[in-house]
Amino acid sequence: MLYKLREVNRAVLTPLTDWAESMSKLYANPYSPLSITPFASRMMAGFELLHRLGKDYEKPEFGLKSTTVEGQEVTVAERIEISRPFCRLLKFERLLPAALEHRRDDPTVLVFAPLSGHHATLLRDTVRKLLPEHNVYLTDWIDARMVPIGNGPFHLDDYVGYCVDFIRRLGPDLHLMSVCQPTVPVMAAVSLLSTLGDERLPLSMTMMGGPIDSRRSPTEVNNLATNHSFGWFERNVIDTVPKKYPGAGRRVYPGFLQHAGFMAMNPDRHLSSHLDFYLDLVRGDLDEAQSHRRFYDEYNAVLDMPAEYYLDTIGTVFQRHDLPNGTWHVPIDGRRLRVAPEDITRVALFTIEGELDDISGSGQTEAAHDLCVNIPAAHRQHLVARETGHYGIFSGRRWRETIYPQVHAFIRAHARRIGRRRARKAA
Repeated sequence: MLYKLREVNRAVLTPLTDWAESMSKLYANPYSPLSITPFASRMMAGFELLHRLGKDYEKPEFGLKSTTVEGQEVTVAERIEISRPFCRLLKFERLLPAALEHRRDDPTVLVFAPLSGHHATLLRDTVRKLLPEHNVYLTDWIDARMVPIGNGPFHLDDYVGYCVDFIRRLGPDLHLMSVCQPTVPVMAAVSLLSTLGDERLPLSMTMMGGPIDSRRSPTEVNNLATNHSFGWFERNVIDTVPKKYPGAGRRVYPGFLQHAGFMAMNPDRHLSSHLDFYLDLVRGDLDEAQSHRRFYDEYNAVLDMPAEYYLDTIGTVFQRHDLPNGTWHVPIDGRRLRVAPEDITRVALFTIEGELDDISGSGQTEAAHDLCVNIPAAHRQHLVARETGHYGIFSGRRWRETIYPQVHAFIRAHARRIGRRRARKAA
């Protein structure tokens, strides 16, 4: 029913938003007679705002065509390293010239993007900052409404399985970075590989703003999950993909519901942002207006999550707290093993939280240190980014200027650690 209402809404709004876009262009075009009428700038701004409030937002491009390495511009090619029904593992390959051939030995970083309603392009700034000094891979999750039902379900355990597969493919000289929700399945994957004694363990894992233990400093997001029964979520937020999409018949948690929830958390901020956008257009402040467009082009582009994955996450992470309670069992290599973070001994751990994070509260990510008790203290680090919200941890000025330099230093330190160990073995 939810999807049917959404499709009816889209059918009504699409002609209106298309008309508003056309009118905005007519008032903005200097060759149009409407551009010289009184209040033309206000009319243009009003029509563009109407268009953007009502339009349907598609997944943006990453647009990372080049980077700068040692002062030289280097072309970046976006390639699919591994393709799975629900995820593509992307490689942002730096096409290094001969003079920079030595930079192929830069640390390899696998970034796990969240599967929580937004596309992996939300981490564009994360990847952009990593590229000059790292070989970068990223999980690009596929909108569940685009996955044919014949590909079967996708559970939280399957997410862990994807993590294990990707780590094994790229390891062992690998550094992991997980942003928000994937901190939980990534820790599970590393724990399971440690329990098995797998030689392809990564060198380090950086965990940013994730709900390792969501009982600490619970936020509105956490309270929503705990104040309703599991059955309530099944009945009220799960719907079936309509026939017009490749995933017709698949049960999903629709992205438009997730988006509505995020907007409802900070309505005043979003209202103020759209009012500022209108005034910027009227004043002709095109740089500020373009900044608004870029942010909301990304923020408003959402994807559907498989219902079984979403419900597993509600139960496992937010209601039963299986990871911190030591009661989570996951299938791997034909066995079902308990997720035991205490088995991790050789993977360095860096946790990062935002002081103003209203999605993953203070201490939720730091809880990883209490679980990974056998990682030596010298190989652990924690950072609280002051005056930083959830998105500021991995995007924007504070990520680039404050957080990234510490992430880079941490990765380099543990890349050198493994290099020294190998040198001793060779001797």
